[in-house]
Amino acid sequence: MNLTRRQLLASTAVGLAAAAAPAAAAGPRRAAPNLFIGTGGHGHTYPGPTMPFGMVQLGPDTDVERWDACSGYHRTDTSIIGFSHTHLSGTGIGDMLDVLVAPGRGPVQLQRGTLEDPDSGYRQRFSGEHAEPGYYRVALESGVEAELTVTDRIGWHRYRFPKGQGHLLIDLSHLVLDSRPTSPLIDEALLEVDSAGTLTGTRRVFRWAKGRRIFFAMQLSRRPDRISFYGDGDAEQPAGATRVAGRRLKAVLHYDDAGAAPILVRCAISAVDLEGARANLAAEATSWDFDAVRRRAIRAWDDALARVRVEGGTADQRTIFSSALYHAQVAPTLLSDVDGRYPGLDGKVQRAPQGQAAFSSYSLWDTYRAVHPLLTLVAPERAKILVDDLIRQTTQSPYGPLVWPLQGKETGTMIGWHGVVPLAEAQAKGIEADYAAAWPAIRRRSFDFTAPDKDSSHGRDLYDRLGYVPADKVNESVSRTQEYAYDDWASSKLALASGVPDDAARLLRRSANWRNVIDPAVGFARPKFADGKWWAPYDPIQLGHMPTPDWRDYTEANGWQATFLNQHDIYGLIAHLGGDAKFEAKLDALFTAPSELPENAPPDIAGLVGQYAHGNEPDQHAPYLYSYVGAAWKTQAMVRRLCTEMYRNDPDGIIGNDDCGQMSAWFVFSALGFYPVDPVEAVYVFGSPLFERAELALGRGRKLVVEAPGNGPDTPYVAAVEFNGRPWTRSWIAHRDLAAGGTLRFTMARTPNRAFGRSQADRPPSFGRAPA
Repeated sequence: MNLTRRQLLASTAVGLAAAAAPAAAAGPRRAAPNLFIGTGGHGHTYPGPTMPFGMVQLGPDTDVERWDACSGYHRTDTSIIGFSHTHLSGTGIGDMLDVLVAPGRGPVQLQRGTLEDPDSGYRQRFSGEHAEPGYYRVALESGVEAELTVTDRIGWHRYRFPKGQGHLLIDLSHLVLDSRPTSPLIDEALLEVDSAGTLTGTRRVFRWAKGRRIFFAMQLSRRPDRISFYGDGDAEQPAGATRVAGRRLKAVLHYDDAGAAPILVRCAISAVDLEGARANLAAEATSWDFDAVRRRAIRAWDDALARVRVEGGTADQRTIFSSALYHAQVAPTLLSDVDGRYPGLDGKVQRAPQGQAAFSSYSLWDTYRAVHPLLTLVAPERAKILVDDLIRQTTQSPYGPLVWPLQGKETGTMIGWHGVVPLAEAQAKGIEADYAAAWPAIRRRSFDFTAPDKDSSHGRDLYDRLGYVPADKVNESVSRTQEYAYDDWASSKLALASGVPDDAARLLRRSANWRNVIDPAVGFARPKFADGKWWAPYDPIQLGHMPTPDWRDYTEANGWQATFLNQHDIYGLIAHLGGDAKFEAKLDALFTAPSELPENAPPDIAGLVGQYAHGNEPDQHAPYLYSYVGAAWKTQAMVRRLCTEMYRNDPDGIIGNDDCGQMSAWFVFSALGFYPVDPVEAVYVFGSPLFERAELALGRGRKLVVEAPGNGPDTPYVAAVEFNGRPWTRSWIAHRDLAAGGTLRFTMARTPNRAFGRSQADRPPSFGRAPA
């Protein structure tokens, strides 16, 4: 069974961040992000502090049991368990939540208690919650004020206790629960305090990333009066004990007068070893000045968010935009220690070259669509760092191109091997890298059917031999066929760049396999069996022929949404479905069909407009497909509608899982007025800008200004476009043009200009060519 997100509940990176940050765009003052956007509903984000792409994601945890608390936090919860050092942002599977710190007063409690009855454990009600990039603060019912900030690899805490006794519970057993564990979720752990008072520890976790390790080194500004260690079953260790080993471990740091002065905690983590955690601590903790650390974290985010500034729109829309830009720069997350070491996907300790780094939390099924393209435009130096890392980790992984790596473990979550897409995109956009180094691993994944597979790549041999993945042999076959074809398209570009044209030609031919699961007779993506017969009777609302309850023929989609998965050969798809008029009518039907879903539909299919599901990734490019049949005005109307209806300045303000920033990056692009339908094509299709003006700092002194004078809620349509003062009749623009800087000016209108982008010559290219 393919594991979907629902089914599984050298130099420091400060230097890298500085290298990756272009000079801030001068101009309008940006709105402050609301970090609680996405923390309610199904957004699955968290409000705690992290650095841009940092290793530590410190923050409050409120729940570890239900799906909507995959990040460990949900805005509707009324009590806080404690503060852990690692979180996932917007994912549909939970993991992490390492090294929980829970301040308390009164009798020590070792169980967290329940949401329904916080008094049954050490969780606490709270008030006065405040979050901004790089800083978090909350008042707990015990009277403790908690403040959090970060460097790249260290979580910094400051606790102000009332006068009298208090304690800090370190709960190394805390994690996202799994109702179906096949083995212990933690199989080994250690806690130990040394003679200098540094508390260290480790555990090995089998949640989502099976067998990942975390190590930490923790120092306190005030030494506790005594430390109690607890082993499995909360068995208290003898007085004076300095260590405990087992699986579910805890330590309590007791203070006879906790309120005498603030208690500061600085906790460094490493995915490599304790020496790495200690080295990270030594490198990034050079003083006990919490406020100085907080100021540096806030300044780093100010620089990152200043890359794009907007004017116009409503106050809420400006806040949503700033928050989306923030969430698009949380992941991937730093994995390598200060010495460059990191856990390789081959199970070995690897080392990034000096000045480079390794990263985790690559949610590539999601983020190849808009997060990575956004970075190529507004943070090309950061994109270069990630591309170099993707190449290195591709060569190290036994599975080749990355899928969904987490903390040195390839989870194989979702389908395809979309790690090739950001590489092909970067190559197309002129980002220099050693793409040929990754080619042998990509070739194995493409052509060697004896190579090991994760769930993400099942059926590769059938796909190659039959031209499709048969629905009676492999689940999610319709989506697999189309997404494998997209990866073939991307890989063909990398083969050419690597000097192997024969492989490129084979991949290019195979990238047309999408045709074999789109039945032109019914006009839909349709499951096909190994004998060549289509599933019948066909119903596009359903999830497929469902031979078993958990067997679907589409990935987080149904027949409607899967019909529009094709991103790379759009003119081929248009012709396959009967030409421009029929395709336009099909798109109309997608957005106007009854919003019905079967009872067994996953919650990921969310944010329905007709049968279009904006709350999930498979067809998020579909609103832009109207431009490929010369109806750009329909793209403009739908994109404006989605920007205003699917995003709100509210905890439930993201219509689905934010998925490591993908939902947010879609909004950033679309609010600016353009979107990368196929990142590998290296062009952007125009939509409907939301603001009157935007300024983008592109690096190397270049600046892009996007203007839409007088733009407002009643002017969703583009009447005309100019680029650098010259009329622009195309409904698209190349990355190389925007990346060079200049002024892109939209003239907006209340009524559509149906002639804009109508000409064949003005429609976007696809599959490397203009429309026939």
